Amino acid sequence: MPSIPGFTLSPKAKKYSTIGLGTAGAAALALTVLPGTAAHGEPGQTSAKKIATESAAYTTHSSILPKQGQDLTAQHNGSLLQVTENGKKAEAKDAATAQRTDAKADKKTEAAAEPKAAKEAKAQQQAKAAQDARNRAARAAAEQERAKKEAASRSAERAPAKPAYPNNLDGWIREAMSIMKQHGIPGSYEGIHRNIIRESGGNPNAVNNWDINARNGVPSKGLLQVIQPTFDTYHVEGTPDNLLDPVANIVAACNYAADRYGSMDNVNSAY
Repeated sequence: MPSIPGFTLSPKAKKYSTIGLGTAGAAALALTVLPGTAAHGEPGQTSAKKIATESAAYTTHSSILPKQGQDLTAQHNGSLLQVTENGKKAEAKDAATAQRTDAKADKKTEAAAEPKAAKEAKAQQQAKAAQDARNRAARAAAEQERAKKEAASRSAERAPAKPAYPNNLDGWIREAMSIMKQHGIPGSYEGIHRNIIRESGGNPNAVNNWDINARNGVPSKGLLQVIQPTFDTYHVEGTPDNLLDPVANIVAACNYAADRYGSMDNVNSAY
């Protein structure tokens, strides 16, 4: 590059101002050329030729400046592209990192949720098992109750109907004999009937107020004239606890006679 008197450029200024300086040099060249010709032999003509030669040399040198500018622009654009690419890579890296972080957080959340879900499932299973147990117990109880009712019904069907006895001497003797049979107490219809007629005449409310028992304060009473201490001792369960009840009186008297005489059939007088 030609030097201009009075100006000194740094290498950096030269590098970035070459095109501008070339333009300024051309302008300076135009101003330097003065009127006159070489024929006149003026000193200015010689200077003009010298400057023109130098300008030509400068012009030839400056023809490479546009290419250098293009190279600088290309380098700058390349740097911008590199920065952009690096930015994209950084963004992609950040996105991948965020995605991995989110994935880890999701896994942690899922891992934390699994024990809770398992616990809830276990609680539901236990509740269902308890309810099933209660249902089974209720069904078993209902089945037992039904079986009991059916058994009772069958028993009632199998049990013979209790015979109905007339409320008279014949009925009292027959009912008493059925009870005596259950308890193994001997006595026949004839022997019982015979002793009843002798003792009370068949009156269930008969009371003897004149014999020795009456004088001792325990009069004989009922169909077979039984005193209270004897009735209390030989009363048979299942009959009324009443000395004047005709069936209870007959059964207790026959029980006493079996103990003392072997049977009411063996009694033929006051006993």
